[in-house]
Amino acid sequence: MAPSRDFYATLGVARDVSADDMQRAYRKLARTYHPDVNKDPGAEERFKDISEAYDVLSDPEQRHRYDAFGPDFRDVPPDVDPQARARAGADGGRTRGSRGERGGRARRGGGPPEDVYTRSGGFQDIDFESMFGGVFGGRSDGGFGPIPGADQEAEIELTVEEAHTGGRRTVTLSGPDGSRTLNVTIPPGVTDGQRIRLSGQGGRGGDGATDGDLYLVVRLAPHPRYRVAGRDITATLPLTPWEAALGASVAVETPAGEARVRVPAGTPSGRRLRLAGRGLPNPRGRPGDLYAEARIMVPPEPSDEERRLFEQLAAVSTFDPRGQ
Repeated sequence: MAPSRDFYATLGVARDVSADDMQRAYRKLARTYHPDVNKDPGAEERFKDISEAYDVLSDPEQRHRYDAFGPDFRDVPPDVDPQARARAGADGGRTRGSRGERGGRARRGGGPPEDVYTRSGGFQDIDFESMFGGVFGGRSDGGFGPIPGADQEAEIELTVEEAHTGGRRTVTLSGPDGSRTLNVTIPPGVTDGQRIRLSGQGGRGGDGATDGDLYLVVRLAPHPRYRVAGRDITATLPLTPWEAALGASVAVETPAGEARVRVPAGTPSGRRLRLAGRGLPNPRGRPGDLYAEARIMVPPEPSDEERRLFEQLAAVSTFDPRGQ
């Protein structure tokens, strides 16, 4: 597919974009498609298109002429009035040839500036030092110098208790340059999928450029007692038949330690009893809740006395759970 001659579309910005927003869009695209970073075969041509578009639109005079005359603005003499040309027709007043551009550069046949990309394969005069604040440093040989390290991701598996309380963890990561061990601070209340940023621990920058960041993606390990949804935790609450029938105050385990919950009389199996604020903490707001989910248990091997009492209950009770 031929590249778009709409310079605004090339940069992915609206026609009324501000200079600052356009510069940010250009920086993002240049970082992505710069041939020293992106080895995709089409990245080089894409980078040239992006550079040409920004070269024109970042210059107020050229942008004004581009807005007035379109992609062929270079073929229109400087003294042509946009309104007069529009009245004369799309072909009126059009002159072939080259005209002086910003900084004394010339364009041939309406193409990109020749000193942006040379046939030897080097990008020559785009001032990345000023555009990227030193991210791409100019070298005396006309090429590009320091390239920042790439951000990286790795997963870290935590128990629900570790996610709740936080603390220190030692993490060993394997990579192309071997293994390395990091001491990581886990903030209290991290949730599944949350990222922990380790500044400067990502890919190494070249020629003294800044290193990238490492993002540890939290994964909560399956737990035999807890189920986690966001910051809410559901814990199984085993109950005896008489606790469920008569009501009781019983202990329930939480990631922060033991708590007590009041079981109303007549609690059925599966009922959830809420303990407000006892879920995962939230450093920036309301903590999650803990739900104690009732599960009625019976003695696996009842004693003779227990069996006698159950038989006595069965004889006098009119309760029919299947008839409800």
